[in-house]
Amino acid sequence: MSKTRPARSQGKKTLTMAFIGAGGIANAHLSALKNFVDVRVIGLSDVAMPPMEEKADEYGIPRENLFTDYKKMLRKLKPDAVNVCTPNGLHAPASIAALKAGAHVIVEKPMALNAKEAKAMIAAAKAAKKKLCIGFQYRFDPKTVFLKRLVDDGVMGDIRFGRVQALRRRGIPNWGVFGRKELQGGGPMIDIGVHVLEMCHYTMGSPRPVAAVGMTDTYLGNKPSKRVASNWAGWDYKTYTVEDLAIGHIRFEDGAVIHVEASFAAHHEHNGTMDFQIMGTKGGAKWGASEVFTDQNGYMMNMTPAYVGNMKGFGTYFNLKLRDFVDHCLYDKPTIIAAEQGLMVQQMLDAIYESADKGGAEVLIK
Repeated sequence: MSKTRPARSQGKKTLTMAFIGAGGIANAHLSALKNFVDVRVIGLSDVAMPPMEEKADEYGIPRENLFTDYKKMLRKLKPDAVNVCTPNGLHAPASIAALKAGAHVIVEKPMALNAKEAKAMIAAAKAAKKKLCIGFQYRFDPKTVFLKRLVDDGVMGDIRFGRVQALRRRGIPNWGVFGRKELQGGGPMIDIGVHVLEMCHYTMGSPRPVAAVGMTDTYLGNKPSKRVASNWAGWDYKTYTVEDLAIGHIRFEDGAVIHVEASFAAHHEHNGTMDFQIMGTKGGAKWGASEVFTDQNGYMMNMTPAYVGNMKGFGTYFNLKLRDFVDHCLYDKPTIIAAEQGLMVQQMLDAIYESADKGGAEVLIK
């Protein structure tokens, strides 16, 4: 496994950063950035002022640098970088506005509501000559690093198949706007499926997707949850317009295939599953247990490394992805969360949803 980059400064440079979207996932970003001596968070923008005031006091942000209009914040503060932590529907307009204002941008996953918006974001970054990164934190998981190294070193041969699972038995979010398609673009496929899909695609070497078929279904989320006990009971079923279950099958330019399953609510044996498996011409592997399957000395071998590293809490993911982004901006280091790969993931999501809308017909990706 590659060495973890330190959270300490590698020089005397400082990156000023502002946030568009200060609720929910922004908490994890702000907590991680407290340890970065080369980053100074100078402003927050959100639709609600009271939560921002609490965060400003906690993280030492001047209250005069809190805005309900992010465009006004960009004009007044002129940050070096912007962290976009809004609902999905605002990812593209907020990112494009920040790029046009001269800021580098890191935006939470998924990159946008659709590939058209993602392309516009990339075009804006190129026009402004600024960096644009996507919040794919699971690429930094030691298990992902381990499998990616095996693939890159040729241990697996050519990867021909990937199976992706992001399954909750009864895990419909009862907060935020995760059940509203007009604001999120979809349900479990675009919210949690994207994480495992992007990990698998990245591990396989990021081949170009060319076609997909898909299926979505809603049968639990749009009904009351009172009769079934669950950790997240009480979601707003009256505004629930996304899928409970989504299935996708993606073909790539090199002939490889990914099969992806994602659910907020599905009748399967585990309360939550997040895993992927790859199969190549020389070997295969499973992400969750870091298991490797190959032939050795005339025998079929199942192997598990003694140690690949571990993540010390969920916040570690944000330390690593933000360190990658800051190093990319301040020190021009390469990034593993580039926008171009975010676009390919978005194209896969779009094609799965479009195919589902067309009754499962194959959709070509251009």
